[in-house]
Amino acid sequence: MTQDQTAEPDSAGSGATGGHRTTTVERGAFCLARCDCGWSGPARRARSQARTDAERHTADR
Repeated sequence: MTQDQTAEPDSAGSGATGGHRTTTVERGAFCLARCDCGWSGPARRARSQARTDAERHTADR
């Protein structure tokens, strides 16, 4: 396993959000959400919280 792992795009990354496509990235024990627009969420220990961050980001757009 590598230090940085990118997961599949989250369901929050659907095309209905005007080009915001989110993914989760794992860094050691932490997971964070990222978006194609350049946004990056805080590092979280829980993957579910990183996915929630991504959903909130796309909902705000």
